[in-house]
Amino acid sequence: MKPVAFDDAETYEPEEGWRRVSMAGSDRFSFEWFEKPPGHSSPMHDHENEQVCLCLEGELTVATEDDEVTLQKNDSVLLAPNEPHRVENTGDKLAVGLDVFAPGRSFDFWTDREE
Repeated sequence: MKPVAFDDAETYEPEEGWRRVSMAGSDRFSFEWFEKPPGHSSPMHDHENEQVCLCLEGELTVATEDDEVTLQKNDSVLLAPNEPHRVENTGDKLAVGLDVFAPGRSFDFWTDREE
């Protein structure tokens, strides 16, 4: 067993107000809790990982090149590997979500990427 206490977990803030917390996981899957302020959007990006995005609080709009869906509390969406997408807080309060990636990944995806 490998417990991860939220307050002791590795955290990363790619941009001001956009915080990500690495939860328990492995090289086969990983969980990242995140929060986004109103109006914040990740850049359009893709990765080799399959991704499930779950909205825990607020409102998140997930957009791909072909479609867009707005998630409310407890809604989720599956993104295929290498599917370009962005996640935006389109609501008027802080949004909180959980991303699940398979295979697992680290924060290196954001820290080592080239624009």
